[in-house]
Amino acid sequence: MKKVGVAILGLGVVGGGTYKILTEHREMYRKCHQVDITVEAVLERDRAKAIALGVEEDKIAANIQEICSNPDVEIVIEVMGGVEPAKSFVLDCLRAGKSVVTSNKELFCKYSHELEVAAKKNHCGLFYEASCVGGVPVIRALLDNLQGNKITSMMGIINGTTNYILTKMATEGAEYGDVLKEAQKLGYAEANPSADVEGYDATYKLSILSSIAFHTKIPYTRIYREGITDISVTDIEYGKKFGYVLKLLAIGKNGDGGIEVRVHPSFIKASHPLASVNDSYNAVYLTGDSVEDVMLYGRGAGALPTGSAIVGDVIYCATHTNYRYSTFKNTEDASPSTKFVDNFESAYYIRLNATDRTGVLAKVSSIFAKCKISVARMLQERGPVGEDGATPVVFITHVTRENNVKKAVELINESEEVAKVAAVIRVVS
Repeated sequence: MKKVGVAILGLGVVGGGTYKILTEHREMYRKCHQVDITVEAVLERDRAKAIALGVEEDKIAANIQEICSNPDVEIVIEVMGGVEPAKSFVLDCLRAGKSVVTSNKELFCKYSHELEVAAKKNHCGLFYEASCVGGVPVIRALLDNLQGNKITSMMGIINGTTNYILTKMATEGAEYGDVLKEAQKLGYAEANPSADVEGYDATYKLSILSSIAFHTKIPYTRIYREGITDISVTDIEYGKKFGYVLKLLAIGKNGDGGIEVRVHPSFIKASHPLASVNDSYNAVYLTGDSVEDVMLYGRGAGALPTGSAIVGDVIYCATHTNYRYSTFKNTEDASPSTKFVDNFESAYYIRLNATDRTGVLAKVSSIFAKCKISVARMLQERGPVGEDGATPVVFITHVTRENNVKKAVELINESEEVAKVAAVIRVVS
């Protein structure tokens, strides 16, 4: 029976969960996969934490050099998070001939081109299933099961923190700030939640997933990003009246005009499968030219769900010797031949706080017409019930261009007849 030793860099929530799975399921892996996987070393500054998990003291490494020089370690699991020292440690391991399994989406998104060069040069495996969507096996699906397709689009809820916040706002009517504080108390949101609520986390993940799906490098810097910090319960409730649910969506499309990639709050029809993905759950909705629509759903974070993805990669690495790398030229920037669509098409939800006077709607209609925007539906409250005594007017547009809406917002806000544009949210048609 093949024996494979692993090392774990970091025994935080995910590292601890990974250690638990590997040790508790060792006999199952021996029986089912004919491989004996043992944890031969860990790198953890808090020795007491490692010992409490059951790690033997002589297997707690003092530094990365001990991991790299350990002949019993074939696979290194990196679950430290952040860029440094994780990047340096991973490169050290690859250069020492160790295959690497990582859950670090920021590291892989920003520096996969460097990591892959080191992996190829030293004939190592580089695996990263756990970097995106926790325990949901979306990367393996794209690399293996769906590789016979041209993936034309992907749309996903790929950040559990924002999905939890938006779910609570929708079901309880609580405002963003209050729900964020609750999420922080429960451990769903960090003390500094900007990576999640400003959309950076989802942007890193979309960069990784869209690069795989569309077979070309999609740098995170080319992805349009907008977070949820300006979302109000008012807009969520108006959306319900139109039959919509609000989600932070990561969207990628590969069409004749080029590739569009964006992360932002979106209204989606309540009947769409993604609309029922609530709390901290994640899902990715894929469309291929042959398979048509596929949705992968599950826990997007957590010790054991993410550990499940990590261990899956460890077993795959331990039982395969023909390592595969990117299907595209993996460079820091996008290929010059890759065309990106910035002025993308969408329907829009636009809420105005309008002055209660004659001619307001005529003025707005004139601006919409000038900007090539047609209205599909409209809702107007009676009387001054909005901010500063203004009257809320809500429009759902037909599909139009992003730049058309930006221009219309600019013109409306300059008009004396309209108080202001209170909210603009894209609608998935």
